[in-house]
Amino acid sequence: MSNLKQINSVVVRFAGDSGDGMQLTGDRFTSDSAVLGNDLSTLPNFPAEIRAPQGTLPGVSSFQVHFADHSVLTPGDAPDVLVAMNPAALKANLGDLPRGSTIIVNTDEFTKRNLSKVGYTGNPLDDDSLDAWQVHPVPLTSITVEALADFDLGRKDKERAKNMFALGLLSWMYTRTLDGTRAFLATKFADQPDILEANLAALRAGHAYGETTEAFSVQYAVAPAPMEPGTYRNITGNVATAYGLTTAAHRAKLPLVLGSYPITPASDLLHNLSRLKHFGVTTIQAEDEIAAIGAALGASFGGSIGVTTTSGPGLALKSETIGLAVSLELPLIIVDVQRGGPSTGLPTKTEQADLLQAMFGRNGESPVAVIAANSPSDCFDAAIEAVQIATTYRTPVILLSDGYLANGSQPWRLPAGIDELPTVDVEFATEPNATDAKGKPVFHPYLRDADTLARPWAVPGTAGLEHRVGGIEKADGTGNISYDPANHDHMVRTRQAKIDGIAVPDIEVDDPSGDAKLLVLGWGSTYGPIAAGARLARATGAKVARAHLRHLAPLPANLGEVLRSYERVVLPEMNLGQLALLLRGKYLVDIQSHTAVRGLPFTAAEIAAVIGDHLDTLGEGSHA
Repeated sequence: MSNLKQINSVVVRFAGDSGDGMQLTGDRFTSDSAVLGNDLSTLPNFPAEIRAPQGTLPGVSSFQVHFADHSVLTPGDAPDVLVAMNPAALKANLGDLPRGSTIIVNTDEFTKRNLSKVGYTGNPLDDDSLDAWQVHPVPLTSITVEALADFDLGRKDKERAKNMFALGLLSWMYTRTLDGTRAFLATKFADQPDILEANLAALRAGHAYGETTEAFSVQYAVAPAPMEPGTYRNITGNVATAYGLTTAAHRAKLPLVLGSYPITPASDLLHNLSRLKHFGVTTIQAEDEIAAIGAALGASFGGSIGVTTTSGPGLALKSETIGLAVSLELPLIIVDVQRGGPSTGLPTKTEQADLLQAMFGRNGESPVAVIAANSPSDCFDAAIEAVQIATTYRTPVILLSDGYLANGSQPWRLPAGIDELPTVDVEFATEPNATDAKGKPVFHPYLRDADTLARPWAVPGTAGLEHRVGGIEKADGTGNISYDPANHDHMVRTRQAKIDGIAVPDIEVDDPSGDAKLLVLGWGSTYGPIAAGARLARATGAKVARAHLRHLAPLPANLGEVLRSYERVVLPEMNLGQLALLLRGKYLVDIQSHTAVRGLPFTAAEIAAVIGDHLDTLGEGSHA
């Protein structure tokens, strides 16, 4: 019988070949942890190739989950447990493992051929190179095949179930229930009963192995985290964005039309929205990025919520049509799920390097609203806000997400009812709004609302509201084509004033001591690492404030005052300092950048170290 040990948190990483099912295994382990009420955060990490060379370092796929009995802000800086399905997985991830952590390794894959593929001259399981870690050698493949001996399946089919054996073993170690995975498998393999039973048998065998072998003498339990009462589900950023867009369209009582072209890591937005037809969602998979945004803008012209989804390369292709939407002054949502670049770059890795493109990547003075989600669940709220801004101010809105948010997951509390959801009020023009020289009622498409500077949104076919649209400059009010220099200057400034006048809330500062000299500012997905890093620093007595930007265009009205009220401002970004460049120019504050473009999010320890270094130079640190 094993001993049961209560722990506060754990970070588990599943790693193997890209065909070993590590993403599925990690996702199931995550879902089972969410059911138990743990707070959690995940980090999937996989190669860009559909099928990278088997057993090689470029082909390693991993899934990391951090679950705890308290608030979780990041997927964890380093694994406490690594499940390595082959030598490549061990070598690719060993450098991330703290000394003393646990390694569960599939010994069946440590053949001479597989070892040589990744540069091992000898078997690390047979020498002392792994003595600093707690290594559990388990012949996962052969035990799985043996457990499925009675099944009429080929050896390869039996071997494919080894990820379920590993999941069963880890579920036993951390007292996870198997019920959710059983239900998942029953649905996934409903029309393949032999495969279903084999996977269920492998899952049970892994659980039984942990229970009966002497190698695993301790089980671990992680209590539920205190959370606001409600119904929760595990959600990724892409799913949350799709649900947010659909919810906003429903609140606006308008159909949602998505024009999209598949691109990593935004493709899941198209997949998820295509499943929501019964909520008035129409999805168009266009032949290219330009056609996709053209369809979305056409839908906006027709009175729908027009949306297009993409990543950095696609955003570049959409730039001309975004400019057209600026000129037409129609609502349009552009979701940019940022990835590593330039060009094809690192399509399955994360980055924040599209900010300047989102702000300025169009010809002419072409202002749009730009907002950034800060967590997977926040993508739901950010998507609704994007639709609110677009429809209220008749403007394109770029919603920035990234690969870390898109594929990562966390618990999300479902709204308890419609009353919890924001309103999205849309009014279409229904009658003429001016008179011509003869006193006849006419419609002026650029006659603006005094408060928002938004022009009226007139659905084509509305009697008496016929008007001209196009990319050539329009005369103020009438919308007639105009080449008048003064009119163009007026229209350019008016479009900018409309964006500048968008009502965004003031930025809030988290400064518990009230007298911190250092402010750590962030935007987008750096929210979790910055908050976790500040938590670590404060635990040592450090005085540090933090603030996070959602609205990047326009910026909060009080941002300049906040920046000037601290002796030093540090801005971590997963780029080479793009927002820092903009803020230095706008507010003349010497913002200090901390940048990294590794394709991975910052760690909490890294941010805490940056905080400590800056406090030292300010005479506030432990070494001052």
